[in-house]
Amino acid sequence: MVKHNQCLLHNGLAIIAILFAGCSLTDTTPGTKPDQTISGPETKQPLKADKPTAEPKRKVLRNLEYARAGQKSLLLDLYLPKNPDQKPLPLIVWVHGGAWRKGSKNNPRAKGFTTQGYAVASINYRLSQDAKYPAQIHDCKAAIRWLKANAKKYNLDQNRIGAWGSSAGGHLVALLGTTGEVKELEGDLGNLQYSSRVQAVCDWYGPTDFLQGDAHALPNSRFKHSAPDSPWSQLIGAPIIQENKDKIALANPINFISSDDPPFLIVHGNMDDTVPYHQSVIFYEALKKAGVDVIFHTAKGSGHGFKGRNAQIVSKLVYEFFDKHLKKQK
Repeated sequence: MVKHNQCLLHNGLAIIAILFAGCSLTDTTPGTKPDQTISGPETKQPLKADKPTAEPKRKVLRNLEYARAGQKSLLLDLYLPKNPDQKPLPLIVWVHGGAWRKGSKNNPRAKGFTTQGYAVASINYRLSQDAKYPAQIHDCKAAIRWLKANAKKYNLDQNRIGAWGSSAGGHLVALLGTTGEVKELEGDLGNLQYSSRVQAVCDWYGPTDFLQGDAHALPNSRFKHSAPDSPWSQLIGAPIIQENKDKIALANPINFISSDDPPFLIVHGNMDDTVPYHQSVIFYEALKKAGVDVIFHTAKGSGHGFKGRNAQIVSKLVYEFFDKHLKKQK
């Protein structure tokens, strides 16, 4: 049932290699050095965004405050084409990985899309040591609503928004795609008059059903997912996740699938020792059964991230997916 892309042109791969130049395709995992987490000053005074900075072929607005959770400022960076079209820009929202406890909005993989006529937003969200789920999806939804509320200001098309994330970020974008009308997961962080729905989702190896993690993990898995110190347990704040099924139910994207979900691209390495490959298999099958437009690509031989030829193939798939569902829409 797994779809594999068989039509890969050599020149297309070369273009995509340039598009993603400088963006690592391997996620931050235990045992590697994570990015520094960025969080704004925790003060009651409104934050002022940093002045735009210049990067090759793009401009960047850093540390835009999209919401406040108590005294904590939630920030995003907005990357814009240096010479954009007059028409509102399609937008890709990048959600970083890092086991929900590491990582940051810095250096998003999606930023290369600005050379192809997209805007890119990279968001921070509360990490699991600071707030338990569903705070993380509340933050992601607040970011989507803020971007829609400010679409005219930044020349964004609020009807052409894609979400892309890896690992923990893949889990959160999968939730964005499946929980557009789930009130208990919307939160109350502002701009509630806007929908948090997105129009396309790219999920790289995100967990989708926490209760099935251990049963299908590889023998060399990095950790036991149901253990009290696992990232999955720490996200939920439940030492034994099998005994907290109500909390888990709200965290599983697979539980919220409906026929009106946006198109999905799911990519997973079949040798992933961090998030079991099976998590994407069952998610794909459930989306397909519901009639959702979905592509599932297996990166054969890849672990928790993509390298070499697999990285080229996956990058091309991502570009084609967003181009089909966002850029070419009128």
